[in-house]
Amino acid sequence: MRRLGGLALGAALGIGAWAPVPQPSAADQSWVSTTLRAMTQAEKLSLVTGQFTRRFPGRDFVPSPEAHADSAGYVPGIPRLHVPPLWETDAGIGVASQVDASTRRQRTALPSGLATAATWNSALAFKAGAMIGAEARASGFDVMLAGGVNLARDPRNGRNFEYAGEDPWLAGTVVGAEIAGIQSNQIIATTKHFALNDQEFGRTVLSADINEVSARESDLLAFSLAIENGNPGAVMCAYNRINLVYACQNDWLLTQVLKTAWHYPFFVMSDWGAVHATTASALAGLDQESAAASFDTEVYFGEALGRAVATGEVPQPRLDDMARRILLAMKAKGVIDHPPTPGPIDFAAHERIAQTDEESAIVLLKNAKGLLPLRGRGLTVAVIGGHADAGVLSGGGSAAVYPRGGNAVPDRSNVPFPGSPIYDPSPPLRFIMRKLGKSAVRYDEGTNPDAAAQLAANSKVAIVFATQWSAESRDNSLTLSDRQTALITAVAKANPRTIVVLETGGPVVMPWLKSVVAVLEAWYPGSGGGPAITNVLFGDVDAAGRLPISFPRSTAQLPRPISPGDAKRPGAMFTIRYFEGAAVGYKWYDRTHQVPLFPFGFGLSYGRDAFFHYRVTVDHDAVRAQVGVRNLSFRPIIEIPQLYVSCPGFDDGVVWRLAGFAALRLPPHSVRQVTIAVDPRLLANFRSASQVWQIDGEACRVALGRSERNMVATATVPLASMRLDVK
Repeated sequence: MRRLGGLALGAALGIGAWAPVPQPSAADQSWVSTTLRAMTQAEKLSLVTGQFTRRFPGRDFVPSPEAHADSAGYVPGIPRLHVPPLWETDAGIGVASQVDASTRRQRTALPSGLATAATWNSALAFKAGAMIGAEARASGFDVMLAGGVNLARDPRNGRNFEYAGEDPWLAGTVVGAEIAGIQSNQIIATTKHFALNDQEFGRTVLSADINEVSARESDLLAFSLAIENGNPGAVMCAYNRINLVYACQNDWLLTQVLKTAWHYPFFVMSDWGAVHATTASALAGLDQESAAASFDTEVYFGEALGRAVATGEVPQPRLDDMARRILLAMKAKGVIDHPPTPGPIDFAAHERIAQTDEESAIVLLKNAKGLLPLRGRGLTVAVIGGHADAGVLSGGGSAAVYPRGGNAVPDRSNVPFPGSPIYDPSPPLRFIMRKLGKSAVRYDEGTNPDAAAQLAANSKVAIVFATQWSAESRDNSLTLSDRQTALITAVAKANPRTIVVLETGGPVVMPWLKSVVAVLEAWYPGSGGGPAITNVLFGDVDAAGRLPISFPRSTAQLPRPISPGDAKRPGAMFTIRYFEGAAVGYKWYDRTHQVPLFPFGFGLSYGRDAFFHYRVTVDHDAVRAQVGVRNLSFRPIIEIPQLYVSCPGFDDGVVWRLAGFAALRLPPHSVRQVTIAVDPRLLANFRSASQVWQIDGEACRVALGRSERNMVATATVPLASMRLDVK
């Protein structure tokens, strides 16, 4: 190995060490084969057909008495073969409920998925997943429909809060860890919504049109990584079409890529209402129709699939394979040997996990004059808006978790799905008062900007809580409501020490940014939101989060400034052409030479540190970067060194790709060193003709950054041309 300056270079890059999808054990496969041979045709058809758990308007379907009320779904078991039912719960943020309050399960809510991604910490994501998985099991569920990894191609997507941002490496790493955490409870988790379900408007009718190379290097890479890291027992196919073919009957997606190229051994379930055909879906690779009688226009599996098998339209071996994959997931993930039984939940311990997640997720976007962290002596604070006296906002739709203690801001208007906003009863005002004393803190609900401004003028510091609700089935604008914009403007004019705390499902534009001193992005904070926000405001913990998604200055910077489908008649089919290809998020801004408001990876800290001893090595295993971090502060901090790569031949005009990161906790004046390995796919391009990842043999830059727009050290490495042994 030769050395050039501080850079150690090998002769060539060999096949890297990645983690392919683990395959089930021989013992598990043997049990499945034996059980499958003992099953009747009717039992196989029952296993591949799911039910909803309550009556649905206009449908004759009656839920099974075995089904858990107010849950996502149910698949009957086979008692004589000791196969338990599949009891399914909506998920991602926790055990979800969406019916009337009298029947809702009160459970712990994690911060939003985007918040967990903002921690850039897979160990925290695993703990978060393990917590909600434990609550699912204790609630009697053995399937958790968690693991959303759709990329944020459009920051206005109403479900971005459930997902993990705009970069495939970050999203696949964090979501994969959460899936693994959930399944540590001997239940099945999913990854969803496969694939390119990247907006909510028209999600059941739109066609996401993209070429194979771009898909494999963006959205599908995120799914591949989540599957490799988490090994989920199920993959949920999406509502939308892909290149005009529905995702749940898309042979290229489900069979050629997922099951063949990636060797995925378990089953594909449909989203609720995403099936449109019997034979086409079965032959394409769909293994289980979800909530068939309630959401699809007709039941396409069950008896209809039985008839298709009888006539030869669907071969018997295909039905056997569908049942085999479901049984294999149940056996491998522990459902067969350890069926769930309801049990106690340690809510206090689980809320501490949610709080820790949120504390590490809050991103300090601005901190002029070092106003934060706040100091308590003699401080008077005006807390304004956002229902901060009652709780913190959460996202809506199927992911909505009904919190312990109920909705802190109840809405009794009985709004149809996705329902009314739910506020977790963890009010920041209460915890700020505990810090300073009740006499030092006053609250204004923020409905009257003039009254709020007067209160702010008579306080040393003003904190405005601003909210934007996101929910499944709808998309957002990038703007806060006019009322909130006017409120922030009025308060900032009255008090030059104004702080804004954002509780949003994703990016918002900030026309008021220059007039405020500090901005915190708190996302949807979860059950521990109140103390977490307070601890960051007062510096009990470092401001640790980094953006998993870029904040644009306006919609004009987006690939599609006008939201796709805005001019379409509801229900009419339409096409979105993803001409940006793999240049999603920060890659799009780089390609088009635009400067976002806040870049991907950005986040301020309360401490000071320095990177040192940056070195990149290339050997026959991988590209690796070593970096040291020195805390120069008298306080503990969290630093997240980020590694980016840039090769001349990257597709779609991509300049930089995130290639690795590490979340490091550093005590005062301490030093940490870390090695970050680069997955070879991030140095390669996917070639559709040969169906392989190809490194073209060229000099690539490997940069150490504090964000995607702040590289602090760069090395250049020569790479040999080669094909990678991974699909």
